[in-house]
Amino acid sequence: MNQFVSRRFSNQYKATIGADFLTKEVEVDGRLVTMQIWDTAGQERFQSLGVAFYRGADCCAVVYDVNVAKTFENLDNWRDEFLIQASPAEPDSFPFVVLGNKVDVDGGNSRVVSEKKAKQWCQLKGGIPYFETSAKEGTQIEEAFRCIARNALANEQEQDDYIPETINMNQANAKKQSGGCC
Repeated sequence: MNQFVSRRFSNQYKATIGADFLTKEVEVDGRLVTMQIWDTAGQERFQSLGVAFYRGADCCAVVYDVNVAKTFENLDNWRDEFLIQASPAEPDSFPFVVLGNKVDVDGGNSRVVSEKKAKQWCQLKGGIPYFETSAKEGTQIEEAFRCIARNALANEQEQDDYIPETINMNQANAKKQSGGCC
């Protein structure tokens, strides 16, 4: 998120507590959009906060560490938990993007989740787009967020503008003066 928005990476890692968010204006297919990007904690103790952050989302990016098998194994839980808490109108077609992060660590020698395995998981879940990323080096960060933006725009629900019924205050005042009730 920081790499995408401000092209910065900090080695002083701090786990997300609750949630953090940033915004960035991007042009996607000739359209200027403002992305509001939420980073929510993946730890189980913060799952109850999800409802407040997930509702109204247009796309969900799930990030795991290619060097830690447990984070990959949590993809199903995170995806399911998001769908439960966000309650999208069409859960079966809600757009997700998966990012396998930290591909730069130890020149790839620490890796425990193969790209092939991750892509297979994404295919089994309906063809979820997958990116191998490095927040530290900026590898495929721009491409991943462009995909997220496109998926969010494609998911955007056309909402009817609500135009409340208008009230003619002159008629209301005339009734009041003639003893009418509001």
